[in-house]
Amino acid sequence: MKKFVKNLKFAWRYVKGQKLKVIFIILIGIIMAVLGIILPILSAELIVSLTSNKLWQLLSIAIIIFLVEIFRNIIRCLNDYFFNIIYRETFNNIQVSLGKEVLKLQNKTLDSNSSGFFIQRLMSDTSSLSSIFNVINVNMSDIICNIGVLIAVFVIDFWIFFYMLLVIILLFVLTKFQYKAYYSNDKKFRKEEDTVSGFTGEVVRGARDIKMLNAENSFINVMDQKIKKLNQTRYKMNAVNRTYNLINESVIDLSSLLLIIFLIIFLKNDMITIPIAIVIYNYSMKNVNIIYSINNLLQCIQDFNLSTERLIDIIDNNVFEKEKFGKIHLDKVEGNFEFKNVDFSYGNNKVLDNLSFKIKANSTTAFVGKSGSGKSTIFSLIDKMYEADSGEILIDGVNINDLDRESIRGNITVINQNPYIFNLSIKDNLKLVKDDLTDEEMIDACKMACLDDFINTLSDKYDTIIGEGGVTLSGGQKQRLAIARALIQKTEIILVDEATSALDNETQKEIQKAISNMQGEYTILIIAHRLSTIIDSDRILFLNDGHIECEGTHLELLEKSLNYKHLYETELRKNTDNI
Repeated sequence: MKKFVKNLKFAWRYVKGQKLKVIFIILIGIIMAVLGIILPILSAELIVSLTSNKLWQLLSIAIIIFLVEIFRNIIRCLNDYFFNIIYRETFNNIQVSLGKEVLKLQNKTLDSNSSGFFIQRLMSDTSSLSSIFNVINVNMSDIICNIGVLIAVFVIDFWIFFYMLLVIILLFVLTKFQYKAYYSNDKKFRKEEDTVSGFTGEVVRGARDIKMLNAENSFINVMDQKIKKLNQTRYKMNAVNRTYNLINESVIDLSSLLLIIFLIIFLKNDMITIPIAIVIYNYSMKNVNIIYSINNLLQCIQDFNLSTERLIDIIDNNVFEKEKFGKIHLDKVEGNFEFKNVDFSYGNNKVLDNLSFKIKANSTTAFVGKSGSGKSTIFSLIDKMYEADSGEILIDGVNINDLDRESIRGNITVINQNPYIFNLSIKDNLKLVKDDLTDEEMIDACKMACLDDFINTLSDKYDTIIGEGGVTLSGGQKQRLAIARALIQKTEIILVDEATSALDNETQKEIQKAISNMQGEYTILIIAHRLSTIIDSDRILFLNDGHIECEGTHLELLEKSLNYKHLYETELRKNTDNI
């Protein structure tokens, strides 16, 4: 119970601006409970009037029942209305809060968990939390009503009351066992559901690659195994419920038979009257419902507790590590960088080894080296996607760990080799980085990114929907759209990660032109496999096994680095062979 109260307090913080409505539906629940006690009495009077041929009394009672039912329908409608508002707002608040917390998670946490792991919490668990107040209200209303009925039976006849109480206790014990068995299976089911959801998401996102690999059967087989395992756990949960439901229903049927026998004995011995017997029988059906209400409430509480704990793990607890930022804020970053003796490893794989270098503001610096030499890792550390194991990274002389989020992410734009383009229009993709983006700013940025001419060939121009991941765009067009986003952000620092490695020569020239348009006004860091794209850089750092082997301009490196010269000559030969 302590756990439930604690979790309920957690849920209550997300009922922003709706707390009066929650109080109102609680009052409605109390009214519904009172009506639930009154109606069986009126129904019994109706039957007595009918059997006694008291027609005017019969009509009067029928009208009263009609009015009571109309009133109950109206307040039930009001209850549904307020509940939907409470559910909608709570669901929205908790999802937004959870979404913010997911975006704060460290990249290594996201790397080690599938997307489905978090999607399930965003959708299923938030829904369970949002509905708890109505679930409690409805079930507690039924329970209060049934307790009132028990009190009424106690007033009418103690022995019938004692019998009903024994039946309720027996059913409650059975329900407790059912609840305990269901809980252990449900916890396992949630974990397996996360796995299936994550894998299914990967299949959908990777559908094109799966087709190209002709691997449909392999993926379907893996999916089939995961779903079968999930369904096996679901089957165990359902089997528990079926078994206990069979026992509960049998106990209820037997208790109804025994009650009728008791009523016959009482009537034969003139211990009760026929109207009282009818009232008791009507009430007996209500008392059976108390078990259903308790059972439903217990299952909902266990579902709520489990869902809330999964959400608390992300929002409040330290189960999943989150990014840490400092408190120093830089209104305007100039763009000077320095790495001082930086070490970094992915697990046991050391990527950067005592790395040190400086970069001046508004300069263009390129990083080259073989795959795995640490180029992309440097970018991830600059943008604080990962944290260095040791050493210091300075931006304008301030340790990156002391800077707040906005000072880092608000001043750095990363253009990746495969930039993620959202399933929105071109305009909306660009507005993601600036809400108040004007058409003039948008067009100017796209012109600088050498993209405006292409956009104007489209039927809907800037309003063209470009599909999930920008599927309707070529690789070069995605790159140029990413560059346009960077220009709209107007950050002082732009990181270009392998921007032209997979593009044809013509598209490469377009990208180079777009990058050249930014040189001199921004601090630009470029990673490139094609050395031809960075020969005009102010400075080139040649990396080897996590440290800088040499640095200088393109011509200087040709003079003093055999490895750099070898890479450049190899590229020249490839280009010659392709002509």
